[in-house]
Amino acid sequence: MSFAGVYPHYIQKAEKKGRTKEEVHEIIFWLTGYDEKNLQEILENKTNFRDFFEQAPQINPNVSMIKGVICGYRIEEIEEELMRNIRYLDKMIDELAKGKSMDKILRK
Repeated sequence: MSFAGVYPHYIQKAEKKGRTKEEVHEIIFWLTGYDEKNLQEILENKTNFRDFFEQAPQINPNVSMIKGVICGYRIEEIEEELMRNIRYLDKMIDELAKGKSMDKILRK
């Protein structure tokens, strides 16, 4: 599955709840170490999720602070690294849509 295929849904989910595309980008950048230029290339190339995470400059060392349930699965119990990373991103976007502050979402 391409990241570019899911990305518009992340934006739509956030904007529907009064949040912004920039906040979604901030979450993506925090989680992966990518920047705006990298993100645009990923979207243009229709990069799949595996490559999106494997090629990330640096997965944030604080991801282990992201806990809870997403899509019926407890994040901290997901063994496959790719799926866990996808669920980290899903969880953070959900938190954004639920109105959490960026400081809490970014585990500051």
